[in-house]
Amino acid sequence: MGDFAYSDLMALDLTKLGTAAADWQTMAGELAKLATDVRDGLTRKAEAARWKGVNATVTKEFVGKTAKEFTDLHTEAESIAAILADAHAELTRYQQQAKTLTDSARKGDPGRTPPDPGLLVTDGPGGTVRVIEMMCTPEGPDQRTKDRMQWYADTLTGIVQHAAEVDAAAVRALRKSHGNDPHNAGHARYTSLDEEQLPRARELAGLGKDASPEQQAELRRLWESLSPGARAQLWLAQKDDLMAAGILSPTMPQIAADAGSGKYDSESPGFEEWVTKQKMELLAEGADWKGMTDASRHMAHYLGNSGSPMTLPVDKMMTDVPAFKAYVDGIVRQNQDDWRKQALEEFRKNGGKPVAIPVEAKQQRGFYFSQETNENWFYAVGGANANVTGVVTAVPDANGNPKISVDYQANVWDRYNWDEGKGVTVGPMEIPDGQMAKLHRVGLAQEFDMAGSSSVQHYDLGSEQPNDDPLPGPEESRDGRLNPGREQQQDRTTHRDPGRTAGR
Repeated sequence: MGDFAYSDLMALDLTKLGTAAADWQTMAGELAKLATDVRDGLTRKAEAARWKGVNATVTKEFVGKTAKEFTDLHTEAESIAAILADAHAELTRYQQQAKTLTDSARKGDPGRTPPDPGLLVTDGPGGTVRVIEMMCTPEGPDQRTKDRMQWYADTLTGIVQHAAEVDAAAVRALRKSHGNDPHNAGHARYTSLDEEQLPRARELAGLGKDASPEQQAELRRLWESLSPGARAQLWLAQKDDLMAAGILSPTMPQIAADAGSGKYDSESPGFEEWVTKQKMELLAEGADWKGMTDASRHMAHYLGNSGSPMTLPVDKMMTDVPAFKAYVDGIVRQNQDDWRKQALEEFRKNGGKPVAIPVEAKQQRGFYFSQETNENWFYAVGGANANVTGVVTAVPDANGNPKISVDYQANVWDRYNWDEGKGVTVGPMEIPDGQMAKLHRVGLAQEFDMAGSSSVQHYDLGSEQPNDDPLPGPEESRDGRLNPGREQQQDRTTHRDPGRTAGR
């Protein structure tokens, strides 16, 4: 059998699977009645009989085996019903997600300026998903469109892989539940697919920071599939491993906010562009001397021309700009009551046992670092997208009452570019609008992605009543900052070479 493909998921008729799950649930109910009748009727009478001898011994043993077989049949039917119901629910959810995303990609956003074009989604090789522009243009897609195509392709590929993994887990569970002997019912017992998926999730979580990107992606898919109760077992036992493996990474689209300054290396540089680059090198030096180390570092990386992504020190950003810390806190405040209620509901459904729920939220608008508020972050980032990801847990206290809390981090992402209309002034040095952006188009500098996450914070959400205590602050010692001086020096030794960059 070949790879499970995107088109397979889209065309999958899940009606029969739903019917089968319902039929097996009915079967389990009928077998439960038969097992009870055998236990309370035939078995009890056989055990109470005063008759003795060889026939009595053989008959009582036969009755006992028959009663056990009915009980085993009931257990097997319950397991099969639970497996099929779980698989049906999961596959239905993933199919709907795939259809919704496909429709969103196809429509684009004609209301934007410039509009987001419609995208075409098709099968790719090896179970992947391929996304291209519906209408190709001579100049090719801009940066925002490239980001959209990549995000849709990655997300839909993950959904297809997730559906294939659920299908495989269901097959394994059905085989273990049924066994290989048609005359001997009752083997492995399942109440859901958790029993099949949780061991693999534990194995992957144990890899921690050593998990490969593919293993991290599989772990996130399993994390999503687990029930709140099974998720809590994993979280409470391997919390640090899970965080090290990136379980709190954002799933929202990290897409460029605009089209950028144009296609990289699409024009030839002139004398003016070389002068602009020299002025920018001086500006980066000047910004560093003024204490604007992040602005200097990012500008130097732009001039370094590698286009490689950079890590944002989010804890430092919140420390430097209290308004940004308040913006992140606002996301938590806006959602904490809903998170608490959801955890409380799942806690009660789980019989007062621990539950864990992944959460992700953002404000409608991103955050803008103004020049008046903080000149360093104004030139280093400008406007940025941010969200909060975390895990809400509800665990019983000594009296069995729920204690609800959240472990969360702030995530920030943006693309470093100089659109038309953007200039820069640091001290006496000034570069007018458009000149810095042109360096990207002539191949003397290159735009790059920036992203980062804060340290993880713990906050008590209360139980029956919400908690309004102040939210924790950033931990500067854990912000993962790079050494600006070292990185700037490395970039400068590269971009001072007057020759064109290799690999262009």
